[in-house]
Amino acid sequence: MKIDFQETTDDLAKRINIHSQFGSRDIDAWMLEILDLQPGIKIMDAGCGSGKQCFSFYHYLNGNVQITGTDVSESLLDEARAKNQEIDNAIEFKFLDFNLPFDLPENYYDLISACFTIYYAQDIPFTLAEMHRLLVPGGRLFTTGPMPSNKQLFYDIIKEATGKPIPPMPGSSRYASQIYGTMQDLFSKTEQHIFQNPLTFGSVEPFMVYTRASMSEDRKLWNSLFQTHEEFEEVMTAIEKTAQKYLERDGSLVMTKVVGGFIATK
Repeated sequence: MKIDFQETTDDLAKRINIHSQFGSRDIDAWMLEILDLQPGIKIMDAGCGSGKQCFSFYHYLNGNVQITGTDVSESLLDEARAKNQEIDNAIEFKFLDFNLPFDLPENYYDLISACFTIYYAQDIPFTLAEMHRLLVPGGRLFTTGPMPSNKQLFYDIIKEATGKPIPPMPGSSRYASQIYGTMQDLFSKTEQHIFQNPLTFGSVEPFMVYTRASMSEDRKLWNSLFQTHEEFEEVMTAIEKTAQKYLERDGSLVMTKVVGGFIATK
């Protein structure tokens, strides 16, 4: 299953910033709590983007960790490498397409992290099997992704504004149908954790920043709603009018992020 997806550095940064500014909970703290990382471990972060999770792991363990961050986007890897200079290049960042065999040592990593990324894999069983192969016995795979009830307000507003159905989202649709079941087949033990983080907007502007970053032309998932830049702007105008109506009715816009955290042990 090929998913036509392309995330830009700017879009990703905007969305992360909105989560930080308007959320009431810290997802990084939640991840670290359920993972209970121990010093000296070896971690591979698949789909590391600009390195957010890698740096979180590194600082939590006070540098007593070996981390390899991998991504298919060279622009995001360049951003991660620039930040990496601040810690004397303590983390290794390298290109990896998880749709192809992993050019990494097998039976080596204690933890593989794949946050908000694995649901874009073309062949879920293949990608998960590659991750399983790289883990030591007793090693863990940790993957996160949106649940079906994730940011329901966002989708309600878009549906009302456009009068069109929401396209299937790879994360919320593939975890239940493919990812979790494959993890259960491959690994000796699996567990689920749920994280909820309400983002509360007192005005329409930050909601629209998030919406634009989530639906821009660089994210091809929304092409059933717009094809051209002009159509994109028309959709944004309609969404903003609908969001303003919700804001006037309710006093604020509360968009709750609902994320699943899945831990599988080899």
